[in-house]
Amino acid sequence: MYFLYSLILAAGFLLLLPRFLYDVLRYGKYAAGLGERAGMVPLLANENHPLIWLHCVSVGETQAARPLVRALLNEFPNYSLVVSTTTLTGQRLAREVFRHEARAVVYFPFDWAWSVRRALGRINPSVVLIMETELWPRFLRECRRRATPVAIINGRLSARSFRRYRIISDFIKRVVNDVALALMQTEADAERMRALGCSPARVKVTGNLKFDLKDDERASALAEELRTRFHLKDGRPLIVAASTHAPEERIALEAFKKLRATTIGHSARLLIAPRHPERFNDVTALLALSNFTWIKRTNEPAPQDSDCDIILLNSIGELRAAYTLADLVFVGGSLAPHFGGHNVLEPAASGACIITGAHTSNFSAIIGAFQAANALVQLPSITNHDEAARVLAQTFAELLTNEDRRGALIARARDVLAANRGATVRTVESLAPLLNASSEIAASQKQKPPEKQRNAISP
Repeated sequence: MYFLYSLILAAGFLLLLPRFLYDVLRYGKYAAGLGERAGMVPLLANENHPLIWLHCVSVGETQAARPLVRALLNEFPNYSLVVSTTTLTGQRLAREVFRHEARAVVYFPFDWAWSVRRALGRINPSVVLIMETELWPRFLRECRRRATPVAIINGRLSARSFRRYRIISDFIKRVVNDVALALMQTEADAERMRALGCSPARVKVTGNLKFDLKDDERASALAEELRTRFHLKDGRPLIVAASTHAPEERIALEAFKKLRATTIGHSARLLIAPRHPERFNDVTALLALSNFTWIKRTNEPAPQDSDCDIILLNSIGELRAAYTLADLVFVGGSLAPHFGGHNVLEPAASGACIITGAHTSNFSAIIGAFQAANALVQLPSITNHDEAARVLAQTFAELLTNEDRRGALIARARDVLAANRGATVRTVESLAPLLNASSEIAASQKQKPPEKQRNAISP
């Protein structure tokens, strides 16, 4: 079955190769780290201490892992850390936020036997931690063959993903049972994991690590830089359109235009943060036709920065800082059903009033908790773009006019955060037996001749 999986993976790679090359040439995607994706990561296998390999797919998982990394390294100081990501944006952020904690930050290998074995051999992890639910069959199988335990942390398994996995139920049952521990966000996630065939003894509910995110010095410094450069928090309302996809930028611009025609919104400003960097140029083209004054975050500072109507946040890892300066945040990926929405926890923690579209299946449990507490505004499902812009503009105007309602939404959102914190502590407690056992194995291997050490490789 694994041979067939490898063939399908290779066929898919060849089929998508033209698009892969297009993305490389136009956007620079995937070109970075090709050697590491082929398993040529830094050689760490000969270091005499146990090592945690933490995998974070992209920016969201990297941010969520920050409190956990601090807690793990405080609790288990004998361990060193390697962090991997799949995306370029995740890689850039991980190199920044884990620059003091991580022994190395690398790209995750392609899921073929040769690339996975090479990466595992060069890193030689004692434990692998995978954020959310990245089920790479070959990687998990090779870890099991090396007797390297793998734990899923902050596990999430949507109903849509569950349905897809059930199509290959026999194979996926083997895959999930290569996981030593599955620490899931909710009971619904845990139940789906068990239904895929994962041993119930290996599945626990520990909550969502993203509730434990706190302000840090980097975010505070960035917020002050943005505030000073663009003269934010000067009495003019700031609306942030966060993690947007097409056509959400077009809808947000039209809503902003309608808002600026009102008395309450005539002085408002808009910050747009597209979800994917490869779309920065597309959004730039939209802004050029908007008749608004606008500026890119990455431009050199200029006098017009202080009074521009729109700021394009064409940078990585700075959205959280922008949230602290916002009066209203529209969280994107939620106006069309195929994106599934994005995380509302960061703007909630930053004290912004949150608006989201109707389509939030990726974060259904979180959105459900906020809805139950009346802690955000969720728009109805709207397919017509003009109508969506009208409703969004109306929502902006109502919230800016009604300061009491806006303040109540912010306060209730913070209450939801406070009621759901603690996942970091529960996760560390659940991982402790795994980490203690692996640490003892690593210590015992130091006493053996090199040729008898588990997972030893040639220099």
